[in-house]
Amino acid sequence: QVQLVESGGGSVVPGGSLRLACAASGHTFSSGTMAWFRQVPGKEREFVAGRRWSFSTDVYADSVKGRFPISRNNAKNPVYLKMNDMKPADTAVYSCAVTSRNIILSSLRTTTSYEYWGQGTQVTVSS
Repeated sequence: QVQLVESGGGSVVPGGSLRLACAASGHTFSSGTMAWFRQVPGKEREFVAGRRWSFSTDVYADSVKGRFPISRNNAKNPVYLKMNDMKPADTAVYSCAVTSRNIILSSLRTTTSYEYWGQGTQVTVSS
């Protein structure tokens, strides 16, 4: 059984940084596809960033491109989302998701492409 646990959320002022971590059990971050999504109350879950491990391909939402890189250390677990130059619009609950499949790029931003999800971690950007 795959379990995902996010950590690293919290409160930060505009322009600040946070690093989220997604730790997995029952899954290896060297195959398949993983992604970060975020959600605010009353809105649908929004794609943030994703990576297809077999192709070393990263995809980012336009709103975070250049600010939120995905990374992983040599231990391969956890996977990180480093959030830089944060804005109030980045306030949301952030969740990681994985699938064992190398999904096509056009499906990488779709929530139904992923079988396993973490519980989410709150991120608040406010002065």
